[in-house]
Parts: sequence; structure tokens; C-alpha cells
Amino acid sequence: MKIAISASGSSLDEPFDPRFGRAANYIIIDTETEDAQAHPNPAVGASGGAGIQAAQFITGHGVQAVISGNCGPNASSGLTAAGIKMYVAPPGAPPTVRELLTSFQENQLKPVSAATGPALHGTGPGRGGGGGRGGGGGRGRQ
Repeated sequence: MKIAISASGSSLDEPFDPRFGRAANYIIIDTETEDAQAHPNPAVGASGGAGIQAAQFITGHGVQAVISGNCGPNASSGLTAAGIKMYVAPPGAPPTVRELLTSFQENQLKPVSAATGPALHGTGPGRGGGGGRGGGGGRGRQ
């Protein structure tokens, strides 16, 4: 099975990155051969849609599971549509990628089926009142 873990660096001993769409790197690990390869996240600097782009990138690498902290609704939808399982890293101080891999192999991580974090750009309910009552009765200078 191939899994991807969001990481701040490029090795198994680097800290895990709790952000999915804006993680610096993804370490893709084949759990059968223990081959691990780091890939820079091409969406890390995207002005918008980072979660969707990251999900597409992961999907293109044949990954069957993702371990991250926060995965917004758009990324979650993309991963779910591709049949990729999502697992949440435990809260607290960020463990290393290697520690998360061990936790995954020992079935200690809990799977999720929906977004684990908020959307960062523009998908909120928009409840602004907007009751401006300016009279506009000013008289221009003459």
C-alpha cells in the first residue's frame, strides 16, 4: 500500500506538517517495500485551490491513504472521490513522519471520512449584516 504523509522536510525523521494543502512536502511510502520518497508540494504557494491541487498531485502518485492533520472540504472531497482514505495525526506536538508511519502500521490512527479542518478561502456562510444607512446628503464645495 502506498501512503502519503504531509511533512515539513524531506526525510522520515523530519517533523510531520499538520496542513494538507499547504504542506511543504509529501513523503510517499510503500508500506510493503518500505521505499520512501519525498516530493515537494507543487501547491504550497498557490494563491487559491491548494487543497484541490494537492489532492490531484497525491492521486497522480497512486496513493491509497493520506496522513495529515487538517484537510479542508475541497481536498477531502477530491481525496474521497479518488478512493483515498484519510487518517488524522494525533493532536499535540508534531511527531516525525517515521513515528506516524509506525502509528499507521500499528492501526493507532483514526480514519476520517470528511474534512478535518476549515476551508481557508471563501467557503464560509457569509453572515455580514451590511445595513449601511449613509444619507449621502453632503453638499459639494463650490
